[in-house]
Amino acid sequence: MSETTNRQVSSAIIYGIEDHPPFKEAFFAALQHLLAIFVAIITPPLIIAGALNLDLETTGFLVSMALFASGVSTFIQYRRVGSIGTGLLCIQGTSFSFIGPIISTGLAGGLPLIFGVCMAGSVVEMLISRVLKYAKKVITPLVSGIVVTLIGMSLVKVGITACGGGGIAKENGTFGSFENLGLALLVLVLIIFFNRSNNKYLRMSSIVIGLVVGYVVAYFMGMIDFSSVQSYSGVNIPVPFKYGLAFSWSSFIAVGLIYMITAIEAYGDITANSMISGEPVEGEKFIKRASGGILADGFNSFLAGAFNSFPNSVFPQNNGMIQLTGVASRYVGYYIAVFLVILGLFPAVGLVFSLMPEPVLGGATLLMFGTVAAAGIRIIASQNINRKATLVIALSFSLGLSVEFIPEILNSCPDTIKNIFSSGITTGGLTAIVSNVLIRVKE
Repeated sequence: MSETTNRQVSSAIIYGIEDHPPFKEAFFAALQHLLAIFVAIITPPLIIAGALNLDLETTGFLVSMALFASGVSTFIQYRRVGSIGTGLLCIQGTSFSFIGPIISTGLAGGLPLIFGVCMAGSVVEMLISRVLKYAKKVITPLVSGIVVTLIGMSLVKVGITACGGGGIAKENGTFGSFENLGLALLVLVLIIFFNRSNNKYLRMSSIVIGLVVGYVVAYFMGMIDFSSVQSYSGVNIPVPFKYGLAFSWSSFIAVGLIYMITAIEAYGDITANSMISGEPVEGEKFIKRASGGILADGFNSFLAGAFNSFPNSVFPQNNGMIQLTGVASRYVGYYIAVFLVILGLFPAVGLVFSLMPEPVLGGATLLMFGTVAAAGIRIIASQNINRKATLVIALSFSLGLSVEFIPEILNSCPDTIKNIFSSGITTGGLTAIVSNVLIRVKE
């Protein structure tokens, strides 16, 4: 970033990263960040729990632990503990990228295998943080773009299944009913409507508004039964390893690949955060900050697994919030972390959201997952698409989407091979990495 650009960005910032805003301003800045990330944090555990047909109590606990883990992770990122963390207003939450592999892992071995593999896989990202300059040569923007696009495309299947009513609807014969599809469409239309608003607060709250209205409508349609919850009181005490741990090499490879991509994504998000905050985006200070942030990304995911939650990653949407508010002070992260931990400790929050009907969640996530795919396409489009890049893209999408559409193609393979390549994300991602290194084109 040029000195002129740096000066322009700095002038747009009201409070720099080391400034201490007054309580009122810091509090309201933190609330706006919370509004931007809350739904994104609780959505992955809700989707995973729905796909694995987990009971209401377990689902509520997973949602609570996702909030708790995000609070602890955000504290580590902004506070910078030793060499772990960015020292920026860098917020972490449950990652969407892992949903596909986690569901496959859960169907194979339940929650113990999910948490065991996610904790083991986090070491991959921590190692990448130590060899960042070499990893960037292998996991190029083209590879990252292909994987992010495949993640979005694969998750659209999960989203549309939720719109139809999910696994329960398939069992009772109501899948794809007018009520389910109509409710999902209502949520989708509301989110698009408010997202187009010129009012920045309505635009930021579009997903929350869509979910709340959908939730209320579903209640009056008789789709929510509050009597199924025995108690909303008490406190959720985080219990490490509550569900136990297990391990599988095939699941580890699938999850480890996503950690590789997440590391490079985190690098991009930290670069954007530094630039928006008026901090350098090159030189020793920046490299130290980026390495610490990626190390924290992996370490926090390890910590999340220990506390019965899913992998965490840096949230890019908060970079836009810094730009919007002009508050880049990392001390605002303290308020955000406290909010998230408090929300996670009270089971009422998790239980209320665990009652959310699948079509309501599906209407919101369908758009979210489409946005993920679109983000991947933008990354690909930003590269020079020459003959080699075309071959890499074609090969990766062909193989990745093949196993996603027709998983039966692997039925004759050994179980280990089948488990590794049953995910289109894993197959397409590994293909992208290998083909990008091996394919040589002489123009």
